[in-house]
Amino acid sequence: MARQMTGAKMVVQALKDQGVDTVFGYPGGAVLPIYDEVFQQNDIKHVLVRHEQGAVHAAEGYARSTGKPGVVLVTSGPGATNAVTGLADALLDSIPLVVLTGQVPTFMIGSDGFQEADTVGITRPCTKHNWLVKETNALSPTLHEAFHVATTGRPGPVLIDIPKDVQFATGTYTAPVKGGSKRYQPQVKGDMQAITALVDALETAKKPIFYTGGGVINSGDAASQLLRELVDATGFPITSTLMGLGAYPASGKNWLGMLGMHGLYEANMAMHGCDLMINIGARFDDRITGRTDAFSPHSIKAHIDIDPSSINKVIHVDIPIVGDVAHVLEDMLKVWKSRGRKTNADGLAKWWKQIEEWKAVNCLTYKNSDKIIKPQYALQRLEALTKRHDRYITTEVGQHQMWAAQFLHFDDPNRWMTSGGLGTMGYGFPASIGVQMAHPDALVINVAGEASWLMNMQEMGTAMQYRLPVKQFILNNERLGMVRQWQQLLHGERYSSSWSEALPDFVKLAEAFGAKGIQCKDPADLEDAIMEMINYDGPVIFDCLVEKHENCFPMIPSGEPHNKMLLGDASTKDAIKEGGAVLV
Repeated sequence: MARQMTGAKMVVQALKDQGVDTVFGYPGGAVLPIYDEVFQQNDIKHVLVRHEQGAVHAAEGYARSTGKPGVVLVTSGPGATNAVTGLADALLDSIPLVVLTGQVPTFMIGSDGFQEADTVGITRPCTKHNWLVKETNALSPTLHEAFHVATTGRPGPVLIDIPKDVQFATGTYTAPVKGGSKRYQPQVKGDMQAITALVDALETAKKPIFYTGGGVINSGDAASQLLRELVDATGFPITSTLMGLGAYPASGKNWLGMLGMHGLYEANMAMHGCDLMINIGARFDDRITGRTDAFSPHSIKAHIDIDPSSINKVIHVDIPIVGDVAHVLEDMLKVWKSRGRKTNADGLAKWWKQIEEWKAVNCLTYKNSDKIIKPQYALQRLEALTKRHDRYITTEVGQHQMWAAQFLHFDDPNRWMTSGGLGTMGYGFPASIGVQMAHPDALVINVAGEASWLMNMQEMGTAMQYRLPVKQFILNNERLGMVRQWQQLLHGERYSSSWSEALPDFVKLAEAFGAKGIQCKDPADLEDAIMEMINYDGPVIFDCLVEKHENCFPMIPSGEPHNKMLLGDASTKDAIKEGGAVLV
């Protein structure tokens, strides 16, 4: 039944009708009518961040860990422009967000009024869709459509720009329509002819591999369960992108680990040498493909993706299937089972024998020390001491992120939050706040580098205000670690602006916010220090002083194919030569 109410009240009512329980935001003049309505209700929690970029990353963490859309409320002008980095991040990583921005009154648009910016124009390239609502009667339908667009098909961020006079004016509120907007209904069922062709290839392949991405996780728990069933039933090896970790369990017998620029040797070699590559919910990102003309040169390639624009965008595929991962996997399993569950057993046995030889290279081997903490060792101990907890991991961006992906293991989806496509330094801390808001009793750890962490350090205020016991595990090498590594290996050891100077005392910084600070520099003290962090009931900044010039291996150098990897341990020299990789 239609009801009369102000635009500001419509916003809050629409959020309630869409099942929203948490909003991340920062008030300002152009959204005060909405904030006034937020104040007058108790169903929706508002989290006051310290910067609008933090609000969007927090909403991303909330969305990624729950499967529900994250919601952001910020003011006009700088409030909206500060949100742009988070929007671009969410677009590349397919994170469903609804961002609400205030705008100057409609009669002032285009006049360069105070805190006016062309928010719709600025955010058009970094949103899935955006709207400027100039009529109060159009506001509630637009809000409901925004949630539908953000969560349907390939998820992504949407933005609604709401002028202040539209918030004050009275109009007609309409409830959400079941099934969402008829104007946007992406294809979810895959073409059965293509699915049958994929099953044909699956039955005869001698060297198959499943290559999975974040699309499996975005498709929901059913997709992850179907993937596990298919992998275990066929006995095929499986690898994953950075964004897909957890869709198939790291403890699973068919798991090869992550692939890509800093992926595992066996995963990259299997991708290069396979004869059937089944891409499920990944987008052939350049960090995965390496040099495209040399990418998996002898394989039949299938690609399952709900986004038609991702098919044949980077890599030409032989079997394209547009559809939702869960629907397509369900149909694939039905067809394959009905035809007798056939695979090429002899070929598969030889393929696994080859993969075991690649695994024997032990590409994550590193030279440990009893004098200084190696970053790999720090993460191995973190994994051992936290894996039995109800644990969620976020990361910043850099070497620590790649080491976390290599050494932390995920058996379930939605437990790993990281910035993949945009590589946003400053993502992890606010994302951990969003995760902790969604899972108040869980152990939430942000694996960080000191340079990335400083980008949004102000969110310690948010963590303290809302008593969020997020743990900031900083691998402090006093360097922009990944930049320094590239400069060492590819730029003649010319370390241009890659050394952090004038770093804060992180223990004192934590104490200044009223949080717990811990510093550890001796490997012998590391385990006790990590346990102290875990057991402390409140926010912690853990300053882990690590080897300053440790490099992250394996590494595919820019412009090289999958089988040309840099590895760091001389003990594997003979095995590496056979794989065609380069030894550092």
